[in-house]
Amino acid sequence: MRTLLPFLKPYRKECVLAPLFKLLEAVLELFVPLIMAAIIDNGIQARDTGYVLRMGLGLVGLGLLGLVSSVTAQFFAAKAAVGFAAKLKSALFRHIQGLSYTELDTLGTATLINRMTTDMNQVQTGVNMTLRLLLRSPFVVLGAMVMAFTVDARTALIFLLALAVAGIMRLTLPGHRKVQGQLDRVLVHTRENLTGVRVLRAFGKQESEQATFDGDNQLLCRMQRRVG
Repeated sequence: MRTLLPFLKPYRKECVLAPLFKLLEAVLELFVPLIMAAIIDNGIQARDTGYVLRMGLGLVGLGLLGLVSSVTAQFFAAKAAVGFAAKLKSALFRHIQGLSYTELDTLGTATLINRMTTDMNQVQTGVNMTLRLLLRSPFVVLGAMVMAFTVDARTALIFLLALAVAGIMRLTLPGHRKVQGQLDRVLVHTRENLTGVRVLRAFGKQESEQATFDGDNQLLCRMQRRVG
């Protein structure tokens, strides 16, 4: 992360504004159950139509403000993520251009192509989701937990299921690394078939190569499904 953070420095403003607008959206969402409870307790039970309508309009207002906050946060998160990925990709390309032939052979062309394309897209998506969703989740979870315990402590114990989510994440992260390695293997076969297509035809190896590619591709699909 220390290596990547300097590429985010030009987008410090966006990295601050995106979570702030997500925090505002989360706060607005947390007010919705309280207003709904007030509508039921003070409006529906008392049969006060005017009160229900007023609070209903308040809910609509909260929804509109939440939508504006969400779109604004997404704008800043996307701007930071795309700019970060562009600068990082440019630096990575310059670094690859400076590698020796021995280093290029050791790393492999397929791996380098993967790093420049798939990995860069994943990093961009990761930055976007971190600014847009990852930082929003603690706001929502902690706020919802406080709200839930104020309403009904016994029902609020369901939040302990968050521990199960942490366990699932711990189990799936190693699987993602294996998927990346298998993706490299599939790309190696793809490049070999493209560069050696005449040799494959000359020796009649099309069916053999197709079977090998299909096997690796199906293994990749199974691994992705399992991790997903």
